[in-house]
Amino acid sequence: MNIDEFFDRKQYLEILDKRIRSLKEGYRQNIAIIGDETVGKTSILMKFLNMFYDPNIIMLYLELRPESLESFTKRFIGVLLYNFLINSNTQLKEDLNFLINESSRYIPLTIEKAKNILSALQRKKKSNIFTDLLSLCELIHQETNKSCVVVFDEFNHLENLGIKGIYAEWAKTLVLQKNTMYILVSSMKFKSKVILSKSLSLLFGNFETINIEPFDIKTSEQYLRYKIGANLDQAQINFLIHFTGGYPFYLRIISDEIKYVGQGNLIDILEKLLFTPSGILNQRFSNYIKRFLDSPYSQEYISMLYLIASGHNKYNELNNMLHKPKREINIKVNHLLESDVISRIGDFLKINDRVFGFWLRFVYQEKLNSFTFNTYNQRTLFRKKIETMIQEFISNTQKSALERIKEVLHLFSDEVVQIERKRLRFTHFREIKPLEFNNCNVKEGLIGRSQDGIWIVGIKMGHLTEEDISGFAKECKRYRYKLQKKIIIAFRDIDINAKLRALNEKILTLDLDNFNQLLDLFSKPRIIL
Repeated sequence: MNIDEFFDRKQYLEILDKRIRSLKEGYRQNIAIIGDETVGKTSILMKFLNMFYDPNIIMLYLELRPESLESFTKRFIGVLLYNFLINSNTQLKEDLNFLINESSRYIPLTIEKAKNILSALQRKKKSNIFTDLLSLCELIHQETNKSCVVVFDEFNHLENLGIKGIYAEWAKTLVLQKNTMYILVSSMKFKSKVILSKSLSLLFGNFETINIEPFDIKTSEQYLRYKIGANLDQAQINFLIHFTGGYPFYLRIISDEIKYVGQGNLIDILEKLLFTPSGILNQRFSNYIKRFLDSPYSQEYISMLYLIASGHNKYNELNNMLHKPKREINIKVNHLLESDVISRIGDFLKINDRVFGFWLRFVYQEKLNSFTFNTYNQRTLFRKKIETMIQEFISNTQKSALERIKEVLHLFSDEVVQIERKRLRFTHFREIKPLEFNNCNVKEGLIGRSQDGIWIVGIKMGHLTEEDISGFAKECKRYRYKLQKKIIIAFRDIDINAKLRALNEKILTLDLDNFNQLLDLFSKPRIIL
């Protein structure tokens, strides 16, 4: 996303600023920024780097990519010296020899070490090269009292440098480096969390993990309004928020197209982006899926992804529909999890990129199943499916929150769902009825009866407070018989004190994001307030 179009993300910028300024005070906290590929991690970093300034902090940003150790070494030294000299009133050049010569007047020990590293590289002596590079930051601190902040964007590519046990080697250095802070960025969520919890989990070098989330509903609408003005009505705006899930990349691509064509048909725009061979998103996803085509199990992986995207997203459904042994299915599911194509949410699986899931269902699979090269029928079917999706979304917006919640509860049949860190088994309900509360601010809800007992569900459309929790807890005491679960679904903010009180009262609180996650699991339209 263009920095000039930067929206929201204030909380992430504040964390970065606070942690880096603490480094000057002798408190070093490394950070790992984890999030999906299109969620805006690099945009956050670019915004921060452009607004942050401190003459005693040297910022090093390296976008990692598959490259040789020699190339990486020269880039690291070049970036370090360039940013060291940036306030020296020197006319800088992006030339390593020039930077070495200019810096030698100020940091001779660091330059001597850098030259030794480059010399060892020429002699093909690669042992300790990586840790020697990182030690340059500590040497600069010894000579200038300046601290370094090293940003490795997509740090997983470090594994391609050909250094055996690179994370174990790095872990030893992390403990000793008190004046160097690392910010690791990765789109490989599954793999990165394994590395951070095992290889880089240290007593004095642990990483604070920051999970970057998509835009919330309010910010998504503000962004779309800023980009396209009055070119779409509110229903279409809401549909795009649902369709993109608030991912900045997709909001930008779609809004740029709307802005370009002016007042137009949303179906035409989505057709151009997703269906047309030259469409930006069609090309993106066509390239993305090629990663599976080289595998001998390519068709099985694609079939599995198609089923998950189509709503057949439980393990037992995959076993039944693919007619493969359970062990074989589990191996392939684990591969997709490790590749960060899908995520596991209790007994459910979901495609991480919701727009890719849509393309997989309505574009890629339809073309695979077609008996003709004539795309007219495929195009017509694609347009009908988009129209149906939009109409289904608009139709659901006419329903009350009570109706939507009741529909979802009817869909469960003893599945386990993980919501944040909570694992919750949603039982099969024999009966679900509306419920009115007389003596508290939570006025309406539902009572569900299962074989094991009853569930009391309260609904709060506004801000959920500690007082609401207390009143709801008292109301629930009227239903002592076989009471199994107490839940409040709040469609606005939940006060921190309300969360603590709910914990004491053994009441589960779900916000709008949590509930929309449940709707996603059953391929139902989200609620956009």
